[in-house]
Amino acid sequence: MERTRGVLRFFRPARSFRVTSEDIVELPLGELLVRMGRISREQVAEALEIQKEQGGKLGQILIRMGLMSEDEILKTLSIKLAIPLVDLTATEISESVIKMIPLTMVRRFNMVPISKTGNCLSLAIADPARLSETKAIKLLTGCEIQPFLTSQSQIEEAIGRYYEAAHTVDMKKFMSDFDLGIEASLEVVQEEDKSDVATLESDSRQPPVVRIVSHCFIEAIRTGASDIHIEPYEDVLRVRFRIDGVLFEILKVPIKLRDGVISRVKVISKMDIAEKRIPQDGRIKLQVKVDGRMRNIDVRVSTTPTLFGEKVVMRLLDKEGLMLDMSLLGFEPESLKRFEEAIFRPWGMVLVTGPTGSGKTNTLYSAISRLNTPVSNIMTVEDPVEFNIYGINQVQVHESIDLTFASVLRSFLRQDPNIILVGEIRDNETAAIAVKASLTGHLVLSTLHTNDAPSAVSRLVDMNIDPYLVATSVILIAAQRLVRRICTHCKEEVEIPPKGLLNLGFTPEEAETTRIYAGRGCVRCNNTGYKGRIGLYEVMPISPSIRDLMFANAPIADLRKRSIEEGMISLRRSGLDKIKNGITTIEEVFRETF
Repeated sequence: MERTRGVLRFFRPARSFRVTSEDIVELPLGELLVRMGRISREQVAEALEIQKEQGGKLGQILIRMGLMSEDEILKTLSIKLAIPLVDLTATEISESVIKMIPLTMVRRFNMVPISKTGNCLSLAIADPARLSETKAIKLLTGCEIQPFLTSQSQIEEAIGRYYEAAHTVDMKKFMSDFDLGIEASLEVVQEEDKSDVATLESDSRQPPVVRIVSHCFIEAIRTGASDIHIEPYEDVLRVRFRIDGVLFEILKVPIKLRDGVISRVKVISKMDIAEKRIPQDGRIKLQVKVDGRMRNIDVRVSTTPTLFGEKVVMRLLDKEGLMLDMSLLGFEPESLKRFEEAIFRPWGMVLVTGPTGSGKTNTLYSAISRLNTPVSNIMTVEDPVEFNIYGINQVQVHESIDLTFASVLRSFLRQDPNIILVGEIRDNETAAIAVKASLTGHLVLSTLHTNDAPSAVSRLVDMNIDPYLVATSVILIAAQRLVRRICTHCKEEVEIPPKGLLNLGFTPEEAETTRIYAGRGCVRCNNTGYKGRIGLYEVMPISPSIRDLMFANAPIADLRKRSIEEGMISLRRSGLDKIKNGITTIEEVFRETF
């Protein structure tokens, strides 16, 4: 290729093509490749037909058809979009640059930071269609963004090398970290053996298999993991822990041990090891000796069939990790005061909203623990019952025998309750009974899946609950998220430009005076810089003026505006306060309140 007076010449063996600079910018990729002489018009038409039927990017379709290589597509896009190419395999990225963007955002946007010069951050991307999403990185870092094109495979390799390598444990090292007798420190309580499939049962009792499963439990408890994921792939069995809400790869087990490891988990969780075609659920009760003391752990186990075998997810329910002191959950003082005023009301409905894993159950358990007195009859219906609390009557949902949220709620109304906790309002029937209970002299606590507090109103209306019933029954809605705490052992101050703080939502005065902290990474926090989590809360009491808006079925934006005018602290503002107090990082708040 050579450039002459604004004209690009592309040479092929038989002939040459002339394409103006204006053509390069304006022409679609397929037409540009035709004019460059790389492929024929008929081949482009065939690729466009495939795109019409199957979807996807034209460039990827041409690669699959064998008409173009990935490098050729990237070079053409680089010329068309005037974005330079970068070879990440030959680029060394500094630790300080890597720390500017957390793993969760790198994964979400499929971009990797390369270098920082002055106020300019170089960013490698694989999909030019996502260029607009670099605005989020600009907002987070306060830097101007210089994009570079690279392949998807190089993006994945860089993420694994710079972000995830520190959390992957070599199999040999993993096995050498504990002695042959470590399974003696873990006891499965009330284990029930199965003998349907002799081979599987035999595999599940082989010493390497027992040791791997036992040590996974012990390490998960020691590191504070909430979940263990065991995932079969074509040539390896991957084990990951969810620690403080983020998944980390911990171990890769040889594929020859796959059936034995999965069968071991199924045996001790009382599942049918012969059945691999359908999902199964089970439970394990463990007594584990960790760091010199015995711990009682309940484990909820779920399996589901995948392409290369059964995937297992185990939720560790550690009562010691249950935080019941409401003052430590993360509420701002004024938000906590409003929440407590609502839960001490004799009747009405209090809703806690947020996505799965945002800590809603912990907040509700904390609330009913405050209300748990000998003079109160507290009844809960949950799916599942995660923790048993003395003095509270808890019912487990069983759909298979028609013991649903709605049917249990109906029976509760004949049990003389003062306070009812509904694990989740999922449908119209449950919502209608819960509203009825709150209007007939009961305090009802429950959860909904919505993005913020005001959206819970429209969610109930979508469930065919009349707006006037929502307005008269609901007394408070709280939305929440969980963010990771900065590790106190490696906490250090970091430099963030005031412009970046302004973009995040700080006032000009705060942007000049706020000191920002992050974790450097140490042994105590598994080199993540984070240890533990804390909640962000958005608490919206239903005042008379907000109730009037609800009667009128006002838009969500109007509810939010009025609530903020009346003092509601938003999720973002709750996060900014925790950044100011050195509790969490900008990356965490940005991730959860984006």
